[in-house]
Formats: sequence, C-alpha cells, structure tokens
Amino acid sequence: QVQLMESGGGLVQVGGSLRLSCVASGGTLSSFVMGWFRQAPGKEREFVGAISWGGENTCYGDSVKGRFTISRDNAKNTVFLQISSLKPEETAVYYCAATLRAGLIVSTTLYDYWGQGTQVTVSS
Repeated sequence: QVQLMESGGGLVQVGGSLRLSCVASGGTLSSFVMGWFRQAPGKEREFVGAISWGGENTCYGDSVKGRFTISRDNAKNTVFLQISSLKPEETAVYYCAATLRAGLIVSTTLYDYWGQGTQVTVSS
C-alpha cells in the first residue's frame, strides 16, 4: 500500500546537475529511513545515500561524497537527491527506497519499499 514515485531524471551533459524527487503515498514519510540507489546497464544496484527519519543524519557512497546531497521534507512526504558534477559512468536508473529499520541502511535487501526509478543519462 505504500508507494514511492521518483521524478526529475533526464539528459544532462558531463558536469551538469539534477534534482531528483521521491514522493511517498499510503504512508507517513517520517516513519521511514530513506535511501537512494542507482543501477547502470549491466551493473548491480549501487548505494548512493541515505537519510534518517528527521533528516539530521545522512551518509553517502564513497563515489558520490561531496557531489550529491540528500534532503527530506516530511510535511510534503518528499525526499530529494541533489546531484552535481555528473560523470558519464553515472548514467543509471535512480531509485528511492524506504525502510522501517533504524540506522542508515546501505543494503538493498533491507529496504521494504521501492519506487519505479527515474532515468538519468549523462552525455560524454
């Protein structure tokens, strides 16, 4: 019954930026730790970042630290991913996910709900 829907993907040039959004329905966003993942063609799904229930704590994958920022607006049931300085190898489908578990979860198997993904394509 909980649904997540990502938006904001598109085509950008190398070094460009995008702001992705994920809106939750059928549940209260503040009840969940939220994560962002991405999956490139032929590759395994990769952890991008996670944010705590209140938004005070975040963590990021090593490859995106300093360039990607996660935030959330619980009143609007929305979590964001601001991505900057994009590289061609970061072309992927980007997914948001939610878990009732405590902590900043980095494993895909520990998330309970997933969005359908939004495509980010970085031109070289």
